[in-house]
Amino acid sequence: MKTFRSYAIPGSLVAIPLLLALFGPLFASADTTKDVAFSLGGGHWFGTDFVGRDVWNEVLQGGRSLVLVAAVATVCTYLVAVPLGLIAGMTHNRALDEVLMRPLDLLLAVPSMLMLLLLVSIAPQAPWVLIAVVALINLPDVVRISRAAALSLSARPAVEAMRLQGESRIRIGLGYVARSMRRTLAADLGTRFTGATYLVASASFLGVGISPQASDWAAMVDRNRVGLFVQPWAVVVPALLIVMLAVGVNLTFDRLLRDRHPQPTFQETR
Repeated sequence: MKTFRSYAIPGSLVAIPLLLALFGPLFASADTTKDVAFSLGGGHWFGTDFVGRDVWNEVLQGGRSLVLVAAVATVCTYLVAVPLGLIAGMTHNRALDEVLMRPLDLLLAVPSMLMLLLLVSIAPQAPWVLIAVVALINLPDVVRISRAAALSLSARPAVEAMRLQGESRIRIGLGYVARSMRRTLAADLGTRFTGATYLVASASFLGVGISPQASDWAAMVDRNRVGLFVQPWAVVVPALLIVMLAVGVNLTFDRLLRDRHPQPTFQETR
């Protein structure tokens, strides 16, 4: 019961925007009739937006692109970064390590927003382009974290014992080092997903990577901010859902790590 209560708040923060993003389009109306711009009431739960569209209907339709693009970009980042970090951390070939890491250092030198604007603006407006760009921006950080974890783990006596027993590097890497990296990667995953959400939302806010008329939570904030003091719900509702998702994901991962790897109490350390 105590465990359930500890997950109630972070679980709710994640579940509400996630359910709206995944299943909201199923309940959204196909009616494109427009009403008066920036109005409250009139049969609309949260009023109308800058062109008279129902805000709640836009919220139901606007989360899937943001959440799915951020989630897929995060998964793609780890699928590429973890093997690279594992190879760089376990190799005894300095030249190979330099070949793998130095190009990523160049990517780190470029500000993420500048790279996002540059790459997305010259590429076609398609979800896969935005996924590739966000994954590329996050790639250097995840590779460095994976490499640092692999370096530390590969220096343990257990790895040396496995080598003396004749175990192959692949078996050591996948069977021991990669499995032991799970806690480090899990701790980073929540932050990385939040960063991906921020990048996708920033792209949508700036109007790059998505269609100008597409329903999107971040784009709703940008389009309706001029009428914030006339019709605040068109800005507050999508912005609140983005914040809830980011905070909820981090709180959930923190709770999972704390439960799986509890810190010793003062009495236990004595």
